[in-house]
Amino acid sequence: MKAAIFDEYQGPIRIRDVDEPVCPPDGVVIRVAACGICRSDWHGWMGHDSDVRLPHVPGHELSGTIQECGPDVQQWKPGQRVTTPFSCGCGTCHECVRGQPQICNDYTQPGFTHWGAFADYVIIRHADVNLVSVPDSIDFATAASLGCRFATSFRGLIEQAQLQAGESVAVFGCGGVGLSAVMIASAAGADVIAVDIDGDRLSMAEGIGAHTLINAADGETVRRILRQTSGGVDVSVDALGSRETCYQSIASLRKQGRHVQIGLTLGPETDPPVPMSLVIARELQLLGSHGMAAASYPRMLHLIASGRLQPHKLISDRLSLPEGALFLTRMDDFPGRGVTVIEFA
Repeated sequence: MKAAIFDEYQGPIRIRDVDEPVCPPDGVVIRVAACGICRSDWHGWMGHDSDVRLPHVPGHELSGTIQECGPDVQQWKPGQRVTTPFSCGCGTCHECVRGQPQICNDYTQPGFTHWGAFADYVIIRHADVNLVSVPDSIDFATAASLGCRFATSFRGLIEQAQLQAGESVAVFGCGGVGLSAVMIASAAGADVIAVDIDGDRLSMAEGIGAHTLINAADGETVRRILRQTSGGVDVSVDALGSRETCYQSIASLRKQGRHVQIGLTLGPETDPPVPMSLVIARELQLLGSHGMAAASYPRMLHLIASGRLQPHKLISDRLSLPEGALFLTRMDDFPGRGVTVIEFA
Protein backbone atom coordinates (compact mmCIF):
# COMPACT_ATOMS: atom_id res chain seq x y z
CA MET A 1 0.00 0.00 0.00
CA LYS A 2 0.97 3.66 -0.34
CA ALA A 3 1.68 5.61 2.84
CA ALA A 4 3.15 9.00 3.79
CA ILE A 5 6.07 8.38 6.18
CA PHE A 6 8.60 10.51 8.01
CA ASP A 7 11.83 9.02 9.39
CA GLU A 8 12.85 11.97 11.55
CA TYR A 9 10.99 14.69 13.38
CA GLN A 10 10.60 17.81 11.23
CA GLY A 11 12.05 15.87 8.30
CA PRO A 12 10.56 15.26 4.85
CA ILE A 13 7.38 13.20 4.56
CA ARG A 14 7.71 10.79 1.64
CA ILE A 15 5.20 8.57 -0.13
CA ARG A 16 6.36 4.94 -0.04
CA ASP A 17 5.15 1.42 -0.72
CA VAL A 18 4.82 -0.45 2.58
CA ASP A 19 3.20 -3.67 3.78
CA GLU A 20 -0.52 -3.59 4.50
CA PRO A 21 -1.34 -3.69 8.23
CA VAL A 22 -2.19 -6.99 9.93
CA CYS A 23 -5.70 -7.06 11.35
CA PRO A 24 -5.71 -7.45 15.17
CA PRO A 25 -8.13 -10.01 16.66
CA ASP A 26 -10.29 -7.29 18.29
CA GLY A 27 -9.94 -4.75 15.49
CA VAL A 28 -10.52 -3.96 11.86
CA VAL A 29 -8.56 -2.88 8.83
CA ILE A 30 -10.15 0.14 7.17
CA ARG A 31 -9.60 1.09 3.55
CA VAL A 32 -9.14 4.83 3.92
CA ALA A 33 -11.37 7.07 1.82
CA ALA A 34 -10.50 10.40 3.43
CA CYS A 35 -8.29 11.77 6.20
CA GLY A 36 -8.27 15.25 7.69
CA ILE A 37 -5.05 17.16 8.24
CA CYS A 38 -5.03 18.49 11.78
CA ARG A 39 -2.59 20.62 13.76
CA SER A 40 -2.25 17.64 16.12
CA ASP A 41 -0.63 15.78 13.21
CA TRP A 42 1.81 18.68 12.87
CA HIS A 43 2.66 18.41 16.59
CA GLY A 44 3.43 14.72 16.06
CA TRP A 45 5.68 15.50 13.09
CA MET A 46 7.45 18.19 15.12
CA GLY A 47 8.27 15.70 17.91
CA HIS A 48 5.93 17.25 20.49
CA ASP A 49 4.01 14.02 21.20
CA SER A 50 5.64 11.25 23.23
CA ASP A 51 3.43 8.55 21.66
CA VAL A 52 5.00 8.95 18.21
CA ARG A 53 7.76 6.48 17.35
CA LEU A 54 9.87 6.72 14.19
CA PRO A 55 9.42 5.91 11.38
CA HIS A 56 5.84 7.11 11.46
CA VAL A 57 2.68 7.57 9.39
CA PRO A 58 0.46 10.44 10.61
CA GLY A 59 -3.30 10.86 10.26
CA HIS A 60 -6.05 10.49 12.88
CA GLU A 61 -9.17 12.06 11.34
CA LEU A 62 -10.34 9.28 9.07
CA SER A 63 -13.23 7.61 7.32
CA GLY A 64 -13.51 4.68 4.98
CA THR A 65 -14.81 1.17 4.46
CA ILE A 66 -14.09 -1.88 6.59
CA GLN A 67 -11.79 -4.17 4.63
CA GLU A 68 -11.30 -6.93 7.23
CA CYS A 69 -12.56 -7.76 10.72
CA GLY A 70 -10.70 -9.67 13.41
CA PRO A 71 -12.28 -12.85 14.82
CA ASP A 72 -13.28 -11.16 18.10
CA VAL A 73 -15.26 -8.36 16.43
CA GLN A 74 -19.00 -8.85 16.94
CA GLN A 75 -20.76 -5.70 15.72
CA TRP A 76 -19.13 -4.95 12.38
CA LYS A 77 -18.53 -6.58 9.02
CA PRO A 78 -16.53 -5.84 5.86
CA GLY A 79 -18.03 -3.28 3.51
CA GLN A 80 -19.54 -1.00 6.16
CA ARG A 81 -18.86 2.75 5.96
CA VAL A 82 -17.26 3.94 9.19
CA THR A 83 -15.35 6.62 11.03
CA THR A 84 -13.83 6.66 14.51
CA PRO A 85 -12.94 9.06 17.31
CA PHE A 86 -9.28 10.04 17.28
CA SER A 87 -8.82 8.76 20.84
CA CYS A 88 -9.93 5.14 21.02
CA GLY A 89 -10.79 3.30 24.22
CA CYS A 90 -9.90 -0.23 25.33
CA GLY A 91 -13.43 -0.94 26.55
CA THR A 92 -12.40 -2.47 29.89
CA CYS A 93 -10.52 0.09 32.00
CA HIS A 94 -12.22 2.19 34.71
CA GLU A 95 -12.76 5.18 32.41
CA CYS A 96 -14.21 3.07 29.58
CA VAL A 97 -16.54 1.18 31.93
CA ARG A 98 -17.97 4.48 33.21
CA GLY A 99 -18.60 5.62 29.64
CA GLN A 100 -15.59 7.88 29.09
CA PRO A 101 -13.38 6.04 26.57
CA GLN A 102 -12.02 9.34 25.20
CA ILE A 103 -9.83 9.45 28.33
CA CYS A 104 -9.11 5.71 28.39
CA ASN A 105 -6.20 4.62 30.55
CA ASP A 106 -4.94 2.35 27.76
CA TYR A 107 -5.99 4.43 24.74
CA THR A 108 -4.87 3.97 21.17
CA GLN A 109 -4.69 6.75 18.60
CA PRO A 110 -4.14 6.16 14.91
CA GLY A 111 -1.41 8.51 13.80
CA PHE A 112 0.14 8.56 17.28
CA THR A 113 0.30 5.25 19.18
CA HIS A 114 0.42 3.41 15.85
CA TRP A 115 0.57 4.26 12.16
CA GLY A 116 -2.24 6.48 10.98
CA ALA A 117 -4.44 7.13 7.99
CA PHE A 118 -2.10 8.97 5.63
CA ALA A 119 -2.18 5.58 3.95
CA ASP A 120 -4.39 3.28 1.90
CA TYR A 121 -5.21 1.19 5.00
CA VAL A 122 -5.25 1.73 8.75
CA ILE A 123 -6.08 -0.48 11.74
CA ILE A 124 -8.46 0.39 14.58
CA ARG A 125 -8.20 -1.66 17.76
CA HIS A 126 -11.18 -2.59 19.96
CA ALA A 127 -13.52 -2.02 17.03
CA ASP A 128 -16.75 -2.80 18.89
CA VAL A 129 -16.05 0.13 21.22
CA ASN A 130 -14.63 2.64 18.77
CA LEU A 131 -16.28 2.50 15.35
CA VAL A 132 -19.08 4.81 14.21
CA SER A 133 -21.37 3.99 11.29
CA VAL A 134 -21.38 6.68 8.59
CA PRO A 135 -24.81 7.24 6.99
CA ASP A 136 -24.95 7.25 3.18
CA SER A 137 -26.07 10.90 3.36
CA ILE A 138 -22.65 11.97 4.69
CA ASP A 139 -19.72 11.87 2.26
CA PHE A 140 -16.40 10.43 3.38
CA ALA A 141 -14.58 13.78 3.49
CA THR A 142 -17.18 15.24 5.84
CA ALA A 143 -17.14 12.09 7.97
CA ALA A 144 -13.36 12.29 8.30
CA SER A 145 -13.56 15.91 9.40
CA LEU A 146 -15.73 14.94 12.38
CA GLY A 147 -13.22 12.68 14.11
CA CYS A 148 -11.11 15.23 15.96
CA ARG A 149 -11.82 18.92 15.59
CA PHE A 150 -15.58 18.88 15.12
CA ALA A 151 -16.37 16.16 17.67
CA THR A 152 -14.01 17.69 20.25
CA SER A 153 -15.67 21.09 19.81
CA PHE A 154 -19.13 19.51 20.00
CA ARG A 155 -18.40 17.72 23.24
CA GLY A 156 -16.54 20.71 24.67
CA LEU A 157 -19.44 23.08 24.16
CA ILE A 158 -22.49 20.86 24.46
CA GLU A 159 -21.43 18.26 27.05
CA GLN A 160 -18.60 19.88 29.00
CA ALA A 161 -19.64 23.55 29.06
CA GLN A 162 -23.38 22.72 28.89
CA LEU A 163 -23.91 25.65 26.52
CA GLN A 164 -27.44 27.08 26.55
CA ALA A 165 -29.37 29.08 23.97
CA GLY A 166 -29.02 32.81 24.55
CA GLU A 167 -25.57 32.58 26.16
CA SER A 168 -22.51 34.34 24.75
CA VAL A 169 -19.44 32.50 23.45
CA ALA A 170 -15.99 33.76 22.43
CA VAL A 171 -13.93 31.50 20.17
CA PHE A 172 -10.19 32.23 20.04
CA GLY A 173 -8.69 31.00 16.78
CA CYS A 174 -10.70 30.30 13.65
CA GLY A 175 -8.90 27.34 12.15
CA GLY A 176 -10.66 23.99 11.86
CA VAL A 177 -11.33 23.65 15.59
CA GLY A 178 -12.46 27.24 16.00
CA LEU A 179 -14.74 27.24 12.97
CA SER A 180 -16.29 24.01 14.24
CA ALA A 181 -16.91 25.69 17.59
CA VAL A 182 -18.43 28.75 15.91
CA MET A 183 -20.84 26.58 13.90
CA ILE A 184 -21.84 24.43 16.87
CA ALA A 185 -22.32 27.38 19.24
CA SER A 186 -24.39 29.25 16.67
CA ALA A 187 -26.57 26.20 16.03
CA ALA A 188 -27.12 25.94 19.79
CA GLY A 189 -28.53 29.49 19.81
CA ALA A 190 -25.56 31.28 21.32
CA ASP A 191 -24.29 34.77 20.53
CA VAL A 192 -20.85 34.05 19.06
CA ILE A 193 -17.75 36.24 19.01
CA ALA A 194 -14.99 34.99 16.67
CA VAL A 195 -11.38 36.07 17.32
CA ASP A 196 -8.48 35.67 14.89
CA ILE A 197 -5.76 37.71 13.17
CA ASP A 198 -6.69 36.52 9.67
CA GLY A 199 -9.44 38.43 7.86
CA ASP A 200 -10.38 35.54 5.57
CA ARG A 201 -10.91 33.19 8.51
CA LEU A 202 -12.99 35.80 10.29
CA SER A 203 -15.13 36.19 7.16
CA MET A 204 -15.62 32.42 7.07
CA ALA A 205 -16.61 32.49 10.75
CA GLU A 206 -19.17 35.16 9.99
CA GLY A 207 -20.58 33.05 7.16
CA ILE A 208 -21.26 30.13 9.51
CA GLY A 209 -22.82 32.02 12.38
CA ALA A 210 -20.44 34.37 14.22
CA HIS A 211 -22.27 37.54 15.26
CA THR A 212 -19.19 39.61 16.16
CA LEU A 213 -15.71 39.53 14.63
CA ILE A 214 -12.58 40.68 16.45
CA ASN A 215 -9.21 40.97 14.75
CA ALA A 216 -6.76 40.25 17.56
CA ALA A 217 -3.90 42.01 15.81
CA ASP A 218 -4.69 45.27 17.62
CA GLY A 219 -3.92 43.75 21.04
CA GLU A 220 -7.18 44.92 22.62
CA THR A 221 -9.10 41.66 22.42
CA VAL A 222 -9.98 41.09 26.09
CA ARG A 223 -10.90 44.73 26.67
CA ARG A 224 -13.17 44.75 23.63
CA ILE A 225 -14.94 41.54 24.66
CA LEU A 226 -15.49 42.74 28.22
CA ARG A 227 -16.84 46.04 26.94
CA GLN A 228 -19.08 44.59 24.21
CA THR A 229 -20.59 41.98 26.55
CA SER A 230 -20.92 44.20 29.63
CA GLY A 231 -18.59 42.10 31.74
CA GLY A 232 -17.54 39.07 29.70
CA VAL A 233 -18.87 36.01 27.89
CA ASP A 234 -20.56 33.00 29.44
CA VAL A 235 -18.32 30.51 27.62
CA SER A 236 -14.91 30.93 26.01
CA VAL A 237 -12.96 28.49 23.84
CA ASP A 238 -9.23 28.44 23.19
CA ALA A 239 -9.29 26.69 19.83
CA LEU A 240 -5.68 27.51 18.95
CA GLY A 241 -3.64 26.32 21.92
CA SER A 242 -1.17 29.09 22.68
CA ARG A 243 -0.06 30.70 25.91
CA GLU A 244 -1.61 33.97 24.77
CA THR A 245 -4.98 32.69 23.58
CA CYS A 246 -5.44 30.49 26.66
CA TYR A 247 -4.89 33.46 28.95
CA GLN A 248 -7.13 35.76 26.91
CA SER A 249 -9.90 33.19 26.77
CA ILE A 250 -10.01 32.88 30.55
CA ALA A 251 -9.70 36.64 31.08
CA SER A 252 -12.69 37.26 28.76
CA LEU A 253 -15.18 35.38 30.96
CA ARG A 254 -17.91 36.94 33.03
CA LYS A 255 -18.38 35.82 36.63
CA GLN A 256 -19.01 32.05 36.86
CA GLY A 257 -18.15 31.66 33.19
CA ARG A 258 -16.74 28.47 31.65
CA HIS A 259 -13.48 28.20 29.71
CA VAL A 260 -13.01 25.22 27.38
CA GLN A 261 -9.47 24.29 26.34
CA ILE A 262 -9.49 22.45 23.01
CA GLY A 263 -6.34 23.66 21.26
CA LEU A 264 -3.30 21.63 22.29
CA THR A 265 -0.67 23.52 24.27
CA LEU A 266 2.46 21.61 23.27
CA GLY A 267 6.06 22.46 22.38
CA PRO A 268 6.84 26.10 23.22
CA GLU A 269 3.21 26.65 24.23
CA THR A 270 3.31 24.01 27.01
CA ASP A 271 1.68 24.87 30.36
CA PRO A 272 0.45 28.41 29.64
CA PRO A 273 0.05 30.87 32.52
CA VAL A 274 -3.43 30.85 34.06
CA PRO A 275 -4.85 34.02 35.71
CA MET A 276 -5.78 32.11 38.86
CA SER A 277 -6.72 35.28 40.69
CA LEU A 278 -9.52 35.75 38.15
CA VAL A 279 -10.53 32.11 38.44
CA ILE A 280 -11.02 32.60 42.17
CA ALA A 281 -12.56 36.08 42.14
CA ARG A 282 -14.99 35.32 39.31
CA GLU A 283 -15.62 31.68 40.30
CA LEU A 284 -14.65 30.47 36.84
CA GLN A 285 -14.69 26.90 35.54
CA LEU A 286 -11.79 25.53 33.48
CA LEU A 287 -12.74 22.57 31.30
CA GLY A 288 -10.95 20.34 28.83
CA SER A 289 -12.30 18.39 25.88
CA HIS A 290 -10.32 15.40 24.62
CA GLY A 291 -12.43 14.07 21.78
CA MET A 292 -15.76 12.29 22.11
CA ALA A 293 -16.80 8.68 22.65
CA ALA A 294 -18.16 6.74 19.68
CA ALA A 295 -21.36 6.15 21.68
CA SER A 296 -21.96 9.92 21.79
CA TYR A 297 -21.84 10.40 18.01
CA PRO A 298 -25.55 9.72 17.26
CA ARG A 299 -26.64 13.03 18.81
CA MET A 300 -24.17 14.94 16.64
CA LEU A 301 -25.00 12.91 13.52
CA HIS A 302 -28.72 13.60 14.06
CA LEU A 303 -28.06 17.35 14.04
CA ILE A 304 -26.04 16.93 10.84
CA ALA A 305 -28.80 14.88 9.19
CA SER A 306 -31.36 17.53 10.17
CA GLY A 307 -29.24 20.30 8.60
CA ARG A 308 -28.74 22.20 11.86
CA LEU A 309 -25.03 21.40 11.66
CA GLN A 310 -23.32 21.54 8.26
CA PRO A 311 -19.69 20.49 8.73
CA HIS A 312 -19.18 20.10 4.97
CA LYS A 313 -19.13 23.91 4.78
CA LEU A 314 -15.91 23.92 6.82
CA ILE A 315 -13.96 21.93 4.22
CA SER A 316 -11.91 24.44 2.28
CA ASP A 317 -9.35 22.18 0.55
CA ARG A 318 -9.34 18.61 -0.77
CA LEU A 319 -5.86 17.27 -1.52
CA SER A 320 -4.12 14.18 -2.81
CA LEU A 321 -1.86 12.20 -0.47
CA PRO A 322 1.39 13.80 -1.77
CA GLU A 323 -0.18 17.26 -1.54
CA GLY A 324 -1.42 16.51 1.98
CA ALA A 325 1.99 15.33 3.15
CA LEU A 326 3.54 18.61 2.04
CA PHE A 327 0.68 20.64 3.52
CA LEU A 328 1.25 19.04 6.93
CA THR A 329 4.84 20.27 7.11
CA ARG A 330 3.64 23.85 6.56
CA MET A 331 0.90 23.93 9.19
CA ASP A 332 2.70 26.30 11.52
CA ASP A 333 2.16 28.95 8.84
CA PHE A 334 -1.59 28.23 9.10
CA PRO A 335 -2.24 27.57 5.40
CA GLY A 336 -5.81 27.20 4.19
CA ARG A 337 -8.93 28.80 5.61
CA GLY A 338 -10.93 25.91 7.03
CA VAL A 339 -10.57 22.14 7.22
CA THR A 340 -8.20 20.45 4.77
CA VAL A 341 -8.88 16.82 3.83
CA ILE A 342 -6.90 14.22 1.90
CA GLU A 343 -9.11 12.20 -0.43
CA PHE A 344 -8.09 8.76 -1.70
CA ALA A 345 -9.10 7.39 -5.09
